[in-house]
Amino acid sequence: MKLIFRYMKPYAFSIFLGMFLKLSSTLCELMLPYILEHLIGKVVPTGQMKPVIFWGLLMIATAALTRQLNVAANRRAVENAHNVSYDVRQDLFARTANLSGRQFDSFGLPSLTSRMTSDSYNVQSCAQSLQTLCIRAPIMLVGGIAVSMTMDVALASILCVMFPILLVVSITVSRYGIPLYRRVQERLDDVVRVMRENITGIRVVKALSKSDYEKRRFGRANDNMRKSDIKASTIMAIPGPFMQLCLNVGLTLVVVIGARRVHNGQMEPTVILAFLIYFNMVLQGVMGLNRIFMMLSKASASANRIAQVLETEPDQRVLSPEEAKTPAGDEFIRFEHVNFTYGHPAHGAADPDGLGGEPCLTDISFALKRGESLGIIGPTGCGKTTIINLLMRFYDVEDGGVFVDGRDVRSYGKDELHQKFGVVFQNDMVFFNTLRENIRFGRDLDDGALMAAARDAAAEEFITAREEGLDHWAEIGGANLSGGQKQRLLISRALAAHPEILILDDSSSALDYKTDAALRKAIFDHHQNSTTIMVAQRVSSVQAMTNILVMDDGRCIGYGDHAHLLETCPAYREIYETQMGALA
Repeated sequence: MKLIFRYMKPYAFSIFLGMFLKLSSTLCELMLPYILEHLIGKVVPTGQMKPVIFWGLLMIATAALTRQLNVAANRRAVENAHNVSYDVRQDLFARTANLSGRQFDSFGLPSLTSRMTSDSYNVQSCAQSLQTLCIRAPIMLVGGIAVSMTMDVALASILCVMFPILLVVSITVSRYGIPLYRRVQERLDDVVRVMRENITGIRVVKALSKSDYEKRRFGRANDNMRKSDIKASTIMAIPGPFMQLCLNVGLTLVVVIGARRVHNGQMEPTVILAFLIYFNMVLQGVMGLNRIFMMLSKASASANRIAQVLETEPDQRVLSPEEAKTPAGDEFIRFEHVNFTYGHPAHGAADPDGLGGEPCLTDISFALKRGESLGIIGPTGCGKTTIINLLMRFYDVEDGGVFVDGRDVRSYGKDELHQKFGVVFQNDMVFFNTLRENIRFGRDLDDGALMAAARDAAAEEFITAREEGLDHWAEIGGANLSGGQKQRLLISRALAAHPEILILDDSSSALDYKTDAALRKAIFDHHQNSTTIMVAQRVSSVQAMTNILVMDDGRCIGYGDHAHLLETCPAYREIYETQMGALA
């Protein structure tokens, strides 16, 4: 709950004003039964119309004022709650964007998604209820009892006896609510994960006729969430019927005892009428308290999950010049005896290369001068992508060093390092936006630069073929583009700003050989100043590179240019003969 109060603090004045309005409206509402009892019990029997009209108009004015104050208070509460949730989502998004690779893997994309959506909505609901229900319910409860005490102590004592009992029951049950609702949100993470996998891979699911299988898998995740939600809701609903029973018993006692006191001449019949109304108000207050405890339990669980992300300390600090390692040479990019394992205590990351906790890179060393190029080739899971992850410092090495422009990558600020790169990753993202904005990506680039990059990436033809040109909208994930068009669009994005380091991670797999060759020629002709690293499965994509790194099982088994490797690396020669023989 500390998180919710922290985000409410900037809006303290508006919140207090709204709470004052809600308090005023509730006090006005409490006056209505009192006015009614006075009107019927004391004014009407006099037979004088002027007092009757006066007290009648006073009652109407009080009701109207109650309504207006309620509307103003609720409107302000909604606005404040939306501001709070807006700030939470902004900070949560910013913190998520700055998580290291290890931290992102530990939370998981589905969990981060549900924290951004479902959990932030629960925080919003709590922030709104704290300004309205948390004022109205206690005032209704305490105020109803207090006013009734001035009318008849004997009847009011019934309410005083029942109130502590109901409060203890609500507090006791609510203690179990937070872990139960946390479990519900964790089950929601599973539902989001399965749903995301199916939406992303819907074509594969349909192509392999696995719709029924995926429906059953989603059904299991959905059923687990349903069971957790039912359990939490059932336990949190326990106080409701118990409160209703106690209040009905109390209502019966009010009628029976009140009737006896009227019969004995100890009170007026109109007092019973007012008491019934106040009893209903107390009932609303008690039920409101029950709702508050339920809401606080759910919001506390969600706030704790959000706080876990917001309070996660950065695990990749910028090293000072004294702490950073010094490279053995002056090359622009340099790896020195690098070792790395996913799942190692130093970073505990997920494993995109599929090595299952085994060493992913072992004693990797290479160096590139500015403007040179490197091709990385090898079987799936050999560590190619991991080299890129370490170069961009998504993860930190266990041993050895990674250097860019003569500096340990750990001595760069995040933005300072990443601004040197233009990157196309495997399964990179096409955003729901125009082709122009997909290439520009928020940078200060004019259409001339965008089209020049599109020309180099062999994307100009399909862009100009569309009536809207750069204004053509790409669907989510590039659903209205072919695989080759998406890759060329992404390569255009990487080339547009003429980066110091260009990384193409298996980014031409959907291109035909002619387009792939044209792309490589354009890079060599127009981006000579960029140091290029290309991860590929095709020998034809890397054979013209200055250097080629041949990987197998996380180790370097060959390094040099194409001609050198044909002579010295049997694995490279086998790949070359297999692929080129197939082409022949």
